[in-house]
Amino acid sequence: MIASFLLSHAVTISESTKTMMNSLNALTPQEIVKELDKYIIGQQNAKRSVAVALRNRWRRQQVPLPLRDEIAPKNIIMIGPTGVGKTEIARRLASLAQSPFLKIEATKFTEVGYVGRDVESMIRDLTELAVNMLKKEERKTVELKAWEMAEERMLDLLLPAPATFRGRPPETAAEHLPEPVESGRDSTREKFRVMLREGRMDEREVEMKVAGSPATPMIEVFSNAGMEEMESSLRDAFSRIFPQKGKARQLKVPEAMKILQMEEADKLIDNDKILRLAIQRTEQSGIIFLDEIDKIASREGVHGPEVSRQGVQRDLLPIVEGTTVNTKYGMVHTDHILFIASGAFHVSKPSDLVPELQGRFPIRVELSALCEEEFYQILTEPQNALIKQYVALLATENIDLVFEDEAIREIARLAAEVNGKTEDIGARRLHTVLERVVEKLSFDAAHLKEERFVIDADYVRAQVAEITKDEDLSRFVL
Repeated sequence: MIASFLLSHAVTISESTKTMMNSLNALTPQEIVKELDKYIIGQQNAKRSVAVALRNRWRRQQVPLPLRDEIAPKNIIMIGPTGVGKTEIARRLASLAQSPFLKIEATKFTEVGYVGRDVESMIRDLTELAVNMLKKEERKTVELKAWEMAEERMLDLLLPAPATFRGRPPETAAEHLPEPVESGRDSTREKFRVMLREGRMDEREVEMKVAGSPATPMIEVFSNAGMEEMESSLRDAFSRIFPQKGKARQLKVPEAMKILQMEEADKLIDNDKILRLAIQRTEQSGIIFLDEIDKIASREGVHGPEVSRQGVQRDLLPIVEGTTVNTKYGMVHTDHILFIASGAFHVSKPSDLVPELQGRFPIRVELSALCEEEFYQILTEPQNALIKQYVALLATENIDLVFEDEAIREIARLAAEVNGKTEDIGARRLHTVLERVVEKLSFDAAHLKEERFVIDADYVRAQVAEITKDEDLSRFVL
């Protein structure tokens, strides 16, 4: 039984990578747009561009060498006001892509010579994400074997001290574990094994050594650009010189078993292979979402804080076009990493970016501002709609919260009206209005006797009256 379970679950890293690509490949551009429609209202042009970019990742993998290496990703820049879905598209893209995905703000970076983050740090961060992703995948393939080894270690600890016991195996593996061996007499070890698997000792505690923080000296490199990698290398070097020391702790059975299983899984996985494939996955399927790119656009005739903005753009050029970045895991080539940039461009405009950087983002998509009807759809249609969120929150207080359709339309109308009178912050305005509508109910919910509370249009207008009367709404801007 164990053998068949291991054969069905022990997928190699290369196979898991192939499975990852195939599951992504199964999504056509139309299906990707359909998935995004579950969470994002409107913005079809942006969805289509992202869907085609994702599908092209798979298409390039099917092209034979050497032409495959010549096909570069078509980077995208999304232009539109705040609160219309640019960041939400990136978030949902991450779950669909099943690839190393990093969202970072362009304002974090600075030109070489100024205090701030080096642009190459985003490649190092992306590689770190890929390593962790592959380690997590590989731990799943050795889960059963790691549990068996952890179980034996735990039984070794239990026998000298019968007062301490262990926890149950994970649900995915419990039914596949072999039955305890029965001999002429029930051995103490086998009795412990039975109790461990049945979880009858979950409330007991066991003493074990837990790895603590490495005893490294307090070293910090005040990192100008280019120094972050040096700091990481120094910490790694000192962690080898001053190895971690285990500290004895009293842990509950399930918690201790998880730690032991993690330790055994780390022993079973091939770290060298993981690092090699992590770099490969970063290079071939990595995606970086570069937000707030308009904040590094240098406006003509403006001085002062603008001094390093063109420098940041120049530093971004080789990263986006394709270069080699040194990370602690090895050299990473950025030629086939997909970059998606976004910005509101309220003050600046895309043409304020240096021409070379504009050329690195050949696909431009404009996202439109949201209107009242789209606000209504945002409140009702997505799987994570705000109305559904508030209903679920109040249900924890045993209150059946009901929004009438007229009330939802009134909330959408008020949000659009407030956006028109003050700064347009898009869908984020719905949070302001809706929070005001349910504020009193949320405060009194724990002491209310009613099990059902209906919100109609009149109730909405009464709760939001102060906002709509006040022409100076700056304090309500999120």
